[in-house]
Amino acid sequence: MEFEELQSLSMPHSIEAEQTVLGAVLSDPQLLPSVIEFLKPESFYITKHKELFSVMLRLFTSSSGSGSIDPVTVLDAAVTEGIFEDSSSGREYLAQIMEGVPSLSNIDSYCRIVEEKYYMRSLIDASKTIIDNTVNSNESVSALLDNAEQLIYDIRRGKEVNGLTRIDEVLVDAYDRLGKISGVEREKYLGTGSGYGDLDKVISGLNKSDLLILAARPGMGKTSFALNIAANVCRADKSKEVVVFSLEMSKEQLVTRMLSAESLVPSDHLMKGTIEDKEWDKLAEGANRISSMNMYLDDTAGITTTGMKAKLRRLKNVGLVIIDYLQLMNSSRRIDNRVNEISEITRQLKLMAKELDVPIITLSQLSRAVESRSDKRPMLSDLRESGSIEQDADIVLFLYRDGYYNKDTSDDVNLAECIVAKNRHGETGTVNLRWDGQHTLFLSPTRTPYEE
Repeated sequence: MEFEELQSLSMPHSIEAEQTVLGAVLSDPQLLPSVIEFLKPESFYITKHKELFSVMLRLFTSSSGSGSIDPVTVLDAAVTEGIFEDSSSGREYLAQIMEGVPSLSNIDSYCRIVEEKYYMRSLIDASKTIIDNTVNSNESVSALLDNAEQLIYDIRRGKEVNGLTRIDEVLVDAYDRLGKISGVEREKYLGTGSGYGDLDKVISGLNKSDLLILAARPGMGKTSFALNIAANVCRADKSKEVVVFSLEMSKEQLVTRMLSAESLVPSDHLMKGTIEDKEWDKLAEGANRISSMNMYLDDTAGITTTGMKAKLRRLKNVGLVIIDYLQLMNSSRRIDNRVNEISEITRQLKLMAKELDVPIITLSQLSRAVESRSDKRPMLSDLRESGSIEQDADIVLFLYRDGYYNKDTSDDVNLAECIVAKNRHGETGTVNLRWDGQHTLFLSPTRTPYEE
């Protein structure tokens, strides 16, 4: 099909289905919450129907709920907003669509017809954009593929990427979310638990669309802590997919660390091959637990955010993404200045977290300025190579172990501090953990080894 033919296509729609949905809500306003699960104003093709549905949403959120929706209130608002020229024509049209409803019990079926036609129109629009970009753009093939994939991905997620949204329509979604996080299944809609209860109290868990920076000097255990969190998330919800991008260590090295933490076999035994007979049974038990985790590993060197997004879009239910670590990433654009390149990468990571609607934990190195101070606890100014790391992150966590620097004078060489230096959702503070270096494991009152 030629591009000109594609442009002239009649867009798919069903006037009857759109009228039936609107008529059903007018007949029984209690159906609106069910309709909202399927449709939004832009799901309707006929302009008049978009506007009428917007009026219904506005009435729904402006007072006590769906009880404020009836033919009289909708007609009054529609005439006031110029949807109908006068009350007479409006009254006639509303009566017509209410009389044409075959069955209120089939409302879900009518909604699905409207929804399917909307997605078909969205695919046609995306195809036009892809063809236009390919024919007229000077961008690289990689960028064109990424843009095309993004357009299709947005449609799959039900996002409308063009146009503005009235605040009252967003308010409906906000009300819906508040109802869910206040209900009996509230745990499903709150931030994913990290497995460390004291930390979750401070940062409200691992919230969707958040970019979390976990930074420390080498040797503090940031990779181990990130893997501990990944394992905790997998254990808590087996349906969620956890993805770990490791730019420093191989997949085999990561799994070896996890085996040590899960089986409580000393990590140096695994590294040196000095495994005792009794430890093989413990390794088998740990391996069995790891094999049941819904976790994916990727050790592509120098991967870009574009490459990450392409891989993540192929998964269905990503619950957490971990990147180890920021300074080893490359930008998809050619940028000579490394500080500017890191700034571009952190900005893209934040956008990726928002687009995919998942928490992303990105590990980061700290500058050597830490080593020159008497108190070596990290500060935000120690974030290496770019102030944009602090700016783009929703949460910044620092790991610090005094016993690492002061083995002889430290009161507790196994004490570890997780310092919440920035928290967009609340207060900052310090959470105490215990470091089990033998098994590359961080412990807390709510996270103990399996043997205990």
